[in-house]
Amino acid sequence: MGKEHETINEGLCEWAGKQKMFFVSTAPLSGDGRVNCSPKGMDTFRILGPKTVAYLDLTGSGVETIAHLQENGRITIMFCAFEGSPNIVRFYGKGKVLERGTPEYEAKLEHFDEQLGARAIIHVDVDRIIDSCGYSIPHYQFVGERDILTKWSERKGQEGVEAYNQENNLQSLDGLPGVEPKSPSSS
Repeated sequence: MGKEHETINEGLCEWAGKQKMFFVSTAPLSGDGRVNCSPKGMDTFRILGPKTVAYLDLTGSGVETIAHLQENGRITIMFCAFEGSPNIVRFYGKGKVLERGTPEYEAKLEHFDEQLGARAIIHVDVDRIIDSCGYSIPHYQFVGERDILTKWSERKGQEGVEAYNQENNLQSLDGLPGVEPKSPSSS
């Protein structure tokens, strides 16, 4: 049976910290827009307070989460236990995109190990926290982090990653604005 929590208590904080992966879901306001669900990893999630979480958003092939949050702010972050006791926890809330290079990004960066290829910090004010059993979730053994994105970012360098974002992440699949366009003189 699921349980609603008033805040992210110490037990939830400890449990979430042990998980190696989480999922982020967002959607545009348009009824025919695409719902997006993205897996995340690489120790990028942080609990900042009893009703506040954030994660370091790394460059990817799409920009759906950023575009949806900029349009309407709705976000759900889900963790599920692949090892140990079964459990699923969802954090529902309003998210804000803090793009790399902004004062807001720099202010929150102290909570993370900075990673080449980071394009934003997603900051979420959580308004609902629910756990559920997870009895049907299979067991998986964590083998290790993939280093492919890190190596790709290192090969490109910061300027190359930013150029990639400008070429590939300016808009979502539904045509919503993604990362902020940079003028040639500001890149």
